Amino acid sequence: MDIKLNYFEQGQGQPLILLHGNGENYDYFEHQIPFFSDDYRVIAIDTRGHGKSPRGEKPFTIKQFAEDLHDFIDEKGVEKAILLGFSDGGNIALTFALKYPDRVEKMIVDGANLFPKGVKPLYQWPIEMGYRIAKLFAKKSDKANQNAEMLSLMVNEPHIEPAELSRLTMPVLVVAGTKDMIKESHTRLIYESLPNAQLSILEGDHFVANKNPEAFNKAVAEFLRK
Repeated sequence: MDIKLNYFEQGQGQPLILLHGNGENYDYFEHQIPFFSDDYRVIAIDTRGHGKSPRGEKPFTIKQFAEDLHDFIDEKGVEKAILLGFSDGGNIALTFALKYPDRVEKMIVDGANLFPKGVKPLYQWPIEMGYRIAKLFAKKSDKANQNAEMLSLMVNEPHIEPAELSRLTMPVLVVAGTKDMIKESHTRLIYESLPNAQLSILEGDHFVANKNPEAFNKAVAEFLRK
């Protein structure tokens, strides 16, 4: 691994790894870390180039982030973990599980998408416009280049075929908000493509874990207890 990922760890027991979304850091899970650390060894990670984790030289892609996660859990001596991923973090969790299914006990994917068209056009168009503008200035400005890399994750990724999900036999909780930026039909496609999944549509927008933590934590805790 060319970099060391920044992380925060709290609690003991079965490892529960938290994966934040695009342009964020592990602080996104401020309401989940204390709640779940009573029962689990919670490890919240800053993805490559996010928060306090360095960018490094390797590609800035969902697949690379999944490889970073693999290196990280190897280093931490974690044989098998529960993954809780939000947005791009959910996409990382799915990508990781498809490559390393034996390392995943259970999975919670919140506001994830399999490909860019899973995002409602109302949200995707501004992201694409922002990406084009940032790319224009990327050679002249480091900030614009960083911005272009970040937005490219949402414009060009991920690339998961729904049929691939049939290989994932671990229990998965698929979560989204009632006013999510992910199309509800797309969230249902993820749920229906997984052989051992539950679906939970919670009151709120894309950021339901952060803005409606009581409902989110309750749904996740019930799923994990089963």
